[in-house]
Amino acid sequence: MDEEIEMSSEQGKKPLRSGDLHVVLVHPEIPGNTGSAGRTCLAAGAQLHLIEPLGFSMSDKQVKRAGLDYWVRVEPIVWESWEIFEAALPSLGEAFFFSAEGSENLWNASFPPVSQGGTVLVFGREAAGLPQTLRDKYRDRLVSMPMVDPDLRSLNLSNSVAVALYEVLRRREPQGR
Repeated sequence: MDEEIEMSSEQGKKPLRSGDLHVVLVHPEIPGNTGSAGRTCLAAGAQLHLIEPLGFSMSDKQVKRAGLDYWVRVEPIVWESWEIFEAALPSLGEAFFFSAEGSENLWNASFPPVSQGGTVLVFGREAAGLPQTLRDKYRDRLVSMPMVDPDLRSLNLSNSVAVALYEVLRRREPQGR
């Protein structure tokens, strides 16, 4: 698994860590959430993808602070638009789009085993979630977070990334590491 795949990004060609687990943040707005999600991706062995426009600069101190001294190792891939990323999506694996509108909750989602390809977890921005166009297009791929309180609209973005990412890992390695 030391092979590198080249993906286009805003900065041109950048090597993508080989792996089968990806987290995508579509138009994230809060640098601290992105930094925390990046640190979680690094811990879980997932590649972080950021879809522009971003609500902050990648050099923002808050991003780096949330990612602690690990941020330089996160190496997120920044994509100029959803359309450019979407063209590469089939090569990354099966996508799961997280939304409060999801009819299937995280506990019941059928994530593919490693032997069947990658898993791509897609999350929307903090204020509004995934754009309506994505929710409409991928309606059959929407997954919701289980929440006991029916009046709660959503969870924090970085917490949602952590819960979903570690649920995929738990299913892949039921004995733990």
